[in-house]
Amino acid sequence: MDDKATLHRYLRTRRDDLLGKLDGLDEYDARRPLTPTGTNLLGLVKHVASVELGYFGEVFGRPAPKELPWLDDDAEPDADLWAGTEETREQIVELHRFSAEHSDATIDALPLDAPGVVPWWPEERRHVTLHQILVHMCVETAQHLGHADILRELIDGSAGQRPGDPNLTTRTTEEWVAHRARIEAAARAAADEK
Repeated sequence: MDDKATLHRYLRTRRDDLLGKLDGLDEYDARRPLTPTGTNLLGLVKHVASVELGYFGEVFGRPAPKELPWLDDDAEPDADLWAGTEETREQIVELHRFSAEHSDATIDALPLDAPGVVPWWPEERRHVTLHQILVHMCVETAQHLGHADILRELIDGSAGQRPGDPNLTTRTTEEWVAHRARIEAAARAAADEK
């Protein structure tokens, strides 16, 4: 597998994993803020889909024929990081799929050394290649997938990229409780020593 195919495979997998974090959740749990800054699962999906359209669209002269009012200059700050009552989960999931298809078409059409310009980056860094943007979006998507992983665990205890994730230790609920208690005890002991 060549470098472009490898990066593209990683991006597709992370996209699917991020979208999968919504599976089985009701509207409230998909949308509710779980951090002091309002981080929520549906907002993460909306954000990643939105920025991916910019990076694989506008940057390479292939803008998507889709309006994203939450990214307009006069939009409320962070409007791309949550879903308003007028936005349905289905609309955001469809945006995610549309964004992936549009991005995949750009990735398929261009070589890794294809030049692009990121107008929202500082002048000294804005001239890029498809290779750089593929790496950037793999990292960005994985970062937000990590956020989503933690949020989903806080909601219902689901952990890992997908059910049966081989990267997670297999433990019973009781074993996880005991494991967490050991970590808590170690943290308290370390704090007491200071």
